[in-house]
Amino acid sequence: MQHDARGDGPLAAHGRLIYLMGPSGSGKDSVIDHARPALQALGVAVARRVITRSAEAVGEVAHSVSPWQFATLRSNGAFALDWQANGLSYGIPVEIDTWLAEGRSVLVNGSRGHLQSARAKYPDLVPILLTVSAEVLRGRLLRRAREGVAEIEERLARNLRIAGQFDEGVYLLDNSTTLDAAVQRLLAILREEGVSNV
Repeated sequence: MQHDARGDGPLAAHGRLIYLMGPSGSGKDSVIDHARPALQALGVAVARRVITRSAEAVGEVAHSVSPWQFATLRSNGAFALDWQANGLSYGIPVEIDTWLAEGRSVLVNGSRGHLQSARAKYPDLVPILLTVSAEVLRGRLLRRAREGVAEIEERLARNLRIAGQFDEGVYLLDNSTTLDAAVQRLLAILREEGVSNV
């Protein structure tokens, strides 16, 4: 994987956006929760997503709103980033721009399909793709029981379609084993990118 010299030398005055993405069921929320103390120690803020379904907020510290409320928030400029996926709307509060301007790096739970738009707005973001084997992903989706079997198979098919669309500038973070291993790899990526010097 090739990188420029942005991560070399002192930390930039402007914070970096850490864009964690991956298929539903890959464990993004679990990795974020497990990494939260270490991220806090590094001064990395974790953005709280706004989602249009309460069930989707299970497992993460998210704010659930109705579709009408979401549309109102969006029209009022409340989101730095927003997208739709799997019939839901997601938003990242605009306050992350203040944190970044203050020099604080911010981790967001993002969307694979929205990466190009996010890169256009935040060119120096750190893109991290959480991956799991198809067998592990299917098992996790079945256990969380949010969707029926047909919906799960549709998600798995979408994951296969999207999997090959990323360039070599995207870090791969395997979460097929333990949360500890995934978190240690996440922290190593942040050190490599100059987000942390510890």
